[in-house]
Amino acid sequence: MSAFEKDLLKKKFGLPSKPPVGPSANQSRRTQIKKRDYTPVYWDKYFESKHDVKTDKNDIFRVYECGTTGPVLVFLHGGGFSGLSWALLSSVVSDLVTCRCAAIDLRGHGDSSTSNDSDLSADTMANDVGDVVKSLYGEDLPPIILIGHSMGGSIAVNVADKHLIPSLIGLCVIDVVEGSAMDALSGMQSFLRGRPKMFQSLDNVIEWAVRSGQIRNVDSARVSMVGQVKRVDNDETASAELEHEHEHDHDLQTPSLPTDTIEEEPDEIATPSSQSTSSKGNNPDFKIPTSSNCKNQYTWRIDLANTDMYWKDWFQGLSQKFLSCEVPKMLILAGVDRLDKDLTIGQMQGKFQMQVLPQCGHAVHEDNPDKVAEVLATFMIRQKVAEPTANFQPMFPAC
Repeated sequence: MSAFEKDLLKKKFGLPSKPPVGPSANQSRRTQIKKRDYTPVYWDKYFESKHDVKTDKNDIFRVYECGTTGPVLVFLHGGGFSGLSWALLSSVVSDLVTCRCAAIDLRGHGDSSTSNDSDLSADTMANDVGDVVKSLYGEDLPPIILIGHSMGGSIAVNVADKHLIPSLIGLCVIDVVEGSAMDALSGMQSFLRGRPKMFQSLDNVIEWAVRSGQIRNVDSARVSMVGQVKRVDNDETASAELEHEHEHDHDLQTPSLPTDTIEEEPDEIATPSSQSTSSKGNNPDFKIPTSSNCKNQYTWRIDLANTDMYWKDWFQGLSQKFLSCEVPKMLILAGVDRLDKDLTIGQMQGKFQMQVLPQCGHAVHEDNPDKVAEVLATFMIRQKVAEPTANFQPMFPAC
C-alpha cells in the first residue's frame, strides 16, 4: 500500500497513529522489580518464650514455647533443621485451638548441647525427648501430642512405640514414610554434596533456602534458617548470634548483622562455580547468591553427611511401628505417591487419618503453615482433646 493510500485511509477511518517509541516489555518489567527481604527474624515474633532445659543426664536442650493452657504439642524437627522450623505453625495453631506448643532443638542441632552430639541413633534421641518432657513438666504430665517432621517423625514414632510419655494422646507424622525414605537414602549423599558448604551472610543463607526450594515460604525461612547454620570462626550458632544482636538492639528491623536485600532479578546471580548447587524438582540452574563481603562467615550447624550410619536406623520398620501405636494418628504428606504398601493398607483399614498437601515441598509445615495448622486443629477437635477458638473455621475431613 502506497503512502498516499495510507493517508486516505487514515483520513477516512481515523486510523490511530503509531505508538510512541519507548522501553521494551522486558525493560519495563525490570524497572518494576520488587525487592524481597531475606533478613533474619528473631524467634519472639512467633514464640512467647524459650528455655534451655537441663535433663537428669546433664544434657541441655533448647525449647521454644507458646500458649498457656490445653494439651501440649511437642514438635520434633527433621535432620539439619531446628526447633525454629515450627515457628509459624506454632503461632497459627495456638491461635486456632486452646493448646500449648513446645518445639525442641534435638541432639546435635540448633542450640542444644549434649555430652555426645554425634550419637543420633533413634533410641538415644527418643530417650532425649522423654527426658526433656519430664524435665519440663515433672511427674504430673499434661496431655501431649507428638508432631514430627522427617527424621523427627521417626523419633516421634519411636517415642510412642517405647511408651516414653505416659500422657501421650496423639501422634502426627509429617512427610516421612518408611518405603520412600529408604529408597531416597541412596541419593542422599549426592544431594548433600550439592548443597553449598559456606555462606557469606545470613541473608545469603535465607535466600538460598527459598530460591533452591528447601523452604518455599520466605517468612518461615527468615526465622528458621538461623537455626541451621553457625559461624565459621567461632562455631557460634547463628541463632545465638542473633540473640546477642537482639539484646544489644531491640529494633529487629535494623540489626547490625550483615544484611544484603537482594533484588529478585530474572537472571541468575553470578557466583563461583565451586559453590553452585541444585535441588531436585526445583530450580536446577539456581546458583548460590553472593554478597559484597568476600569472606565466608557461616556453615552448617551439623554435617548431615557424617550421620549416614544412623539413616537406616531412623526409618527401618517405621510403618509397622506407626500403625501399632495405640493413640489417634495423623499422617500429613506432600504427595500420595509417598505411601508404601503397609501404610496404604493401614489407611484403607482406617487405622490413621491422612491429609495430602500437594502444593508443598518436603518441609510441608514451613511451606504452608496455615493449612497444616488447620489440619492439626481439626484433628484435635475431632478427637475432643482441644477446644476451638473464635478463629477456627471447620475444614473438610481428612482421608
